[in-house]
Amino acid sequence: MKIICVGRNYAAHAKELNNPVPKRPVIFMKPPSALLVNNKPLYYPEFTKDLHYEAEIVLKICKNGRHVQPEFAHQYYNEIALGIDFTARDLQSELKAKGHPWELAKGFNGSAALSPFISIEEVDRKSIHFQLHKNGAVVQSGDTANMLFSFEDIIVFVSKFFTLQMGDYIYTGTPEGVGPVQIGDCLEGFIDTNSGKKKLLVCEVR
Repeated sequence: MKIICVGRNYAAHAKELNNPVPKRPVIFMKPPSALLVNNKPLYYPEFTKDLHYEAEIVLKICKNGRHVQPEFAHQYYNEIALGIDFTARDLQSELKAKGHPWELAKGFNGSAALSPFISIEEVDRKSIHFQLHKNGAVVQSGDTANMLFSFEDIIVFVSKFFTLQMGDYIYTGTPEGVGPVQIGDCLEGFIDTNSGKKKLLVCEVR
C-alpha cells in the first residue's frame, strides 16, 4: 500500500506559502506508518516547533493500473475520505533551503490522519466541498472544483511513474488556510454530501 500525496494543488495555497503555482503535479510519498486512523490522537512530535494541519480529500484506488488513460481514470477510485497532511513546517523549510526531500517533515508517524471512506456516489464528483474546524472555528474551506489538477489528472500523471494498486491512497492537496496546531487543539473535518454536511474526522493533538 502506497500513500501518494499532491502538493500545491490549489493556487491560493501555493501563494500563501510563497511557492510558485506548478505546471504539473508536485508528488511526494508517505510511508504506511504515517497513517493515523480511527480518530486516534496525534502526539506532537518532539522535532518540530511549528506543526501545521493541511486538510484534503483522499482517494482510495480500487483497481490496479499503469499508464492510465484519461478516459478511464475515473474508474480507478470509487471512495473518498477526508485526510490531514500534518507538516513540520520549520523542518520542511530547512529541508527545502538545502534542496533536500520533504519526507522527514511530511512522513513521520501519525502525519497522515485519515477518516473512514464514503462512496463517491454520496458527493458531487466534480465539486466536493469540505471544511476543517479547529476548536470549533472554521480554518479551511475548500472545493475540489478549484484544484489545479483534477482527480483524473492526478491518476493519469502518477500512473506514468508508479503502478497504482488496489488500496493505495492519494492525498489530493490542500486549499488555503493552513496553519499551526498546539497541544490541546481539536481538529474536525467535514464533507458536504448529497444528504448534507457530514463530520468524518476528529483528531486531537496531545
